[in-house]
Amino acid sequence: MSLQAPQTPQTREPAQDPLVVLSQVTRAVSLPDSETLQILSGVDLTVYPGDHLSIVGRSGSGKSTLLNILGLLDLPTSGTMTFDGTPVDRMNEKRRAVARGGAVGFIFQQFNLLAERTALENVMTPLLYARGRQFWQRERLAARMLERVGLGNRLQDRPRKLSGGEQQRVAIARALVRSPRLILADEPTGALDIATGQSVMALLAEVAAESGAALVTITHDPHVAALAREHFLLQEGRLVPGPAVAA
Repeated sequence: MSLQAPQTPQTREPAQDPLVVLSQVTRAVSLPDSETLQILSGVDLTVYPGDHLSIVGRSGSGKSTLLNILGLLDLPTSGTMTFDGTPVDRMNEKRRAVARGGAVGFIFQQFNLLAERTALENVMTPLLYARGRQFWQRERLAARMLERVGLGNRLQDRPRKLSGGEQQRVAIARALVRSPRLILADEPTGALDIATGQSVMALLAEVAAESGAALVTITHDPHVAALAREHFLLQEGRLVPGPAVAA
């Protein structure tokens, strides 16, 4: 399967508001010897609904830390961040958790599926924390999403019976079942062979484009990075526009 960017508009509607805005964001951690490790330095980034961004960089450059901040799993040490128009420093932990559960979908390299649960049960998991229609119709919504990723005939199979590509499709379905506005993919093809990884990534980009969700991908694969419409390079904690190739 050839890797092609989905046919989505390259321009935004004039009235469209940004989903996430980072301004001069830093992240530092204290080390046991009382020294400070600076992970991110002065990061500026604006993500709009429908964007497709790739971020590449060497191991240890701060990519996963940046993704955690975008997904409200971590907070900046300094600088400002707004999520859907709300300053993150005004959101308490509970409010961040609610926003994260409803608006953000995470996809990881290692799939993180529940081994003793079926594909259907794995995809239903995020809906157990939903309200209203998403909760009461969780089985139907999960089945529909698995059908969308080509696994409608594998609903009752556990992860051990699925190939690597099929497991990643289950992980994608799980991330998308609550219709998130922001999809964060951390090396989503790293555990797959090249052909399977390209197929899975093309599917993810297609589904994200159809729903109008923003997709941010961290990857070392230049072919996966090239699928995005905007490319960034993270070097020594600083984010700069860059080519669709790994550093």
